[in-house]
Amino acid sequence: MIPYSFLDLVPVLDGGTVSQALADAATLAAHAEALGFTRYWVAEHHGMPGIASAATSVVIGHLAAATSRMRVGAGGIMLPNHAPMVIAEQFGTLDALYPGRIDLGLGRAPGSDQRVARALRRTLETSADAFPQDVLELQSLFADDGQTGIHATPGGGADVALWILGSSTYGAQLAAMLGLPYAFASHFAPAALDAAAMIYKRDFRPSNVLEKPHFMPAFNVIAADTDAEAEVLATSQQQAFVAIRTTGTGIKLPPPLPGYRETLPPQAAAMLDQVLECTAIGSPETVARGIAAFIARTGADEIILTSSIYDQSARQRSLTIAAEVMRAL
Repeated sequence: MIPYSFLDLVPVLDGGTVSQALADAATLAAHAEALGFTRYWVAEHHGMPGIASAATSVVIGHLAAATSRMRVGAGGIMLPNHAPMVIAEQFGTLDALYPGRIDLGLGRAPGSDQRVARALRRTLETSADAFPQDVLELQSLFADDGQTGIHATPGGGADVALWILGSSTYGAQLAAMLGLPYAFASHFAPAALDAAAMIYKRDFRPSNVLEKPHFMPAFNVIAADTDAEAEVLATSQQQAFVAIRTTGTGIKLPPPLPGYRETLPPQAAAMLDQVLECTAIGSPETVARGIAAFIARTGADEIILTSSIYDQSARQRSLTIAAEVMRAL
């Protein structure tokens, strides 16, 4: 059995509130810990009405307080939005509060549009082009090796596990060069998955962090007791993807809509097939086949599952089924 983890977008429900979304995330994290999930990640997104994890480090502290053993962290922090010193202090604080449990996945996309990016960081001098240097600076701050000429307190000497995230081959190359674990966003951007996996494993250089590659691709799982039930649950995620791809604006996660897929024009259905290629929707047996095929395709060392399900009890049931499938593989 390979390790299995979970990525929670902390969805704000249509008709719900941010407070409810954060409370549901804490409940789900405790449930995931009981099911044996290795880590529980949340992601930095801004200006998105349907995602409640914009203040990512604050949400991580909330989830760490709701659990006791499982690793919690960012999948990820969009480093171009922040000064490395600020992130070192934030995650150094988290490590001081929850020692040995904090992950820090780093991405080079802004996680927002340019207007929001300007609001987050008043100058755009530090951009995605500076990402490798920012990662090295952050490593230096955590190591407290004096190379930056400053010390992060908290942060210096913190035991924070760094990951590189990506949805293209760029992140694979950087993670391989630095000898860091690599997570790929195949749950919504699968096009470069196979190339990124090959490049990361081929070019990996051992480091004081890892002796060999550790590759963790993301996979959507919407599981229920029957295929038919899962297909209905999946329409919430489908509606959200269609909205953002056709209008450029995110929406709160809508309730399921039976028969929704059949109402879509061919181009929208084709878009869903492409972006949600790495997805298993169905009964335990259907999900088991989907996950097994994905692991065989990617050679994953770990798999991070994600799901957007409107009903909290159905989402907990989906996680339970996914964990049972992983243990049985």
